Amino acid sequence: MKFISREFIRSIAPQLDLLNTIGGGVAQPKLHVNERPQGVVLHVAMPSVAAESFHVVLKDSRLTVYGEYRHEPEAQLAAPLFVQTMDLPRNLDLTSINASHENGELRVAIPFKDPASREREIDIQPGS
Repeated sequence: MKFISREFIRSIAPQLDLLNTIGGGVAQPKLHVNERPQGVVLHVAMPSVAAESFHVVLKDSRLTVYGEYRHEPEAQLAAPLFVQTMDLPRNLDLTSINASHENGELRVAIPFKDPASREREIDIQPGS
């Protein structure tokens, strides 16, 4: 006598996976920021997460990068995988942000407004 059918297990498995994610099985992304001469690049590595699960939101000078899990693309219920929010400095060109996803890594590139206006130390000349 079978108490649980295979169809029931197949239908409930995605919900259990989602509940496991909500209950503590949250993914930990590898996140780092590289400063380059032309700007900064934010790297978020999560090899098992699809590109459609990533979101990048800019509000004023605050950048939020997050990932979410949905059993189906149209599903109303979503579980957060990670959230990273950061305040961006004024010397970045917020109108030219570019995001791409390749090989399990999200890359958010933010160029400097004017490379010549970057902070630099001024040499002090000896007086005469």
